[in-house]
Amino acid sequence: MNVENNSEPNPQFIWDTINAYQRTAALRAAIELDLFTLIAAGVDTVTDIAIRSGASARGIRILSDYLSVIGFLGKFDSTYQLTTTSSVFLNRTSPACMASMVEFLNSPKLMAGFVNFTETVRRGTTQLETGGVNEPECSDWVTFAENMTPLMSGACELVSEECARKAGPRMKVLDVAAGHGLFGISVAHRIREAQITAQDWPNVLKIAQRNANSAGVGDRYHLLPGDIFKVDLDGEYDVILVANLLHHFDQPACIRLLEKLHQSMAEEGRLIILEFVPDEDRVTPPIPASFALMLLGVTPAGDVYSARQLDEFLSAARFNKPVVVPVPQSPQCLVISEKRTERSRDRLATQNTAKDNAFV
Repeated sequence: MNVENNSEPNPQFIWDTINAYQRTAALRAAIELDLFTLIAAGVDTVTDIAIRSGASARGIRILSDYLSVIGFLGKFDSTYQLTTTSSVFLNRTSPACMASMVEFLNSPKLMAGFVNFTETVRRGTTQLETGGVNEPECSDWVTFAENMTPLMSGACELVSEECARKAGPRMKVLDVAAGHGLFGISVAHRIREAQITAQDWPNVLKIAQRNANSAGVGDRYHLLPGDIFKVDLDGEYDVILVANLLHHFDQPACIRLLEKLHQSMAEEGRLIILEFVPDEDRVTPPIPASFALMLLGVTPAGDVYSARQLDEFLSAARFNKPVVVPVPQSPQCLVISEKRTERSRDRLATQNTAKDNAFV
């Protein structure tokens, strides 16, 4: 993130920020024209890229030069080469390619949330109609499910590892707001008898079911369509996964949801939350902290919550104190807690007594 140096006035910082929309437009055009993939395949001159992409030579020249200026390409005489970042994350032949994410993050609805942003700041809520991205069966969540999977691989692996640490026979797992379904699917892969229930809007669950079938776990993958605040969760789950959901709501709604999940968990069940977790100063780390701005633009009352705030939510909903685990190579964290019960309170009291006695 480009941070202005307070020791000297910097007009370029102002220029770059005012024109930042051009960076977005240029990167999206390059992705849609498969420019990075073409260069990776050795198509590296303006003429050849233009022919292969079906674009004008003038357009390709100006776009490629601009991408070289901002660091996505390197230019050598009349040829272009990928940087390390673009080679790994923007070349469609790379297993770590993130190019598809532009379809969701730059979708018309999300972009529209920032058209009249001054008024959004005045009112403190999205100017999008019908609740922004929180509206029932929002089609953008289908786009999310289809295109945002590159961001989830590290988190999926960590979630499945956490589930496996306390796996019992025929573990029952609820994947709340499942989206693409990859979290529940990763658990089903690692724990061969786990039964997964995916909850989300019906239009989104079609993507999750398709992914589960492709992964060979469709026989242990069950659908629970509907509004998470209203649908009957039907069962005592050993693990409940809540990925990228709490930040869409304000504190009272988060606590109501957590209370509902608490009621649907087995004795000593585990809750695994995936979230952007900023520090208490709310300006670091950069990605979790700045994510609050997106939520201001596209949700009625969403926000990012610090570890302390999440602890307070969980405590109010009768969960034990959580453990926060950073996800490798990701701006997100897992927040892991257990259902607070009489047994868990007794166990915690015994542990605390043993610790106290150790110092006597």
